[in-house]
Amino acid sequence: FVFKLTAAKQQDHFFQAAYLEERDAWVRDIKKAIHCIDGGQRFARKSTRKSVRLPETINLSALYLSMKDPEKGIKELKLEKDKRVFNHCFTGTCVIDWLVSSNSIRNRKEGLLLASSLLSEGYLQPAGDTSKAAAEGLSDSPFLDLCDAYYYFPDSGFFCEGYSSDDDVILKEEFRGTIVKQGCLLKQ
Repeated sequence: FVFKLTAAKQQDHFFQAAYLEERDAWVRDIKKAIHCIDGGQRFARKSTRKSVRLPETINLSALYLSMKDPEKGIKELKLEKDKRVFNHCFTGTCVIDWLVSSNSIRNRKEGLLLASSLLSEGYLQPAGDTSKAAAEGLSDSPFLDLCDAYYYFPDSGFFCEGYSSDDDVILKEEFRGTIVKQGCLLKQ
């Protein structure tokens, strides 16, 4: 789950994520930042609260903690799709159902707005092709209220079995050199 970033001075930086989806999210966000800077614009993370106009009474952080509650929160499952097994995840429908049952929203349409905000702010992550495509803007809504759209909590231990790609093959000789700084990626 390593990716390489080459700086303008031809200096290579290697980053290692904990799992594939985390690596892909970092690569996607770095590409957005590069595109923004190349266009002469200042890069800034947009707040969902401003773009969606969430009421001030909604605390996304507190809602996230409620969703993660082992007793009353959303149950993390082991789901299968397209010969792949997704561990520690849940469906978009489960999220909306939970929001309705916890009286956080009045209807499913409000649920889509709130879940999209949770997704945009990093409290939820897309897993699988359907939810990733929606999150990247290939759908009417970034969050999908569907049984085959999978999501996970960023700190849940999510992983996917059965995924293989030629893009993941990295030659060992690329990793020569000394480690300048070692740490972990933190996104939020």
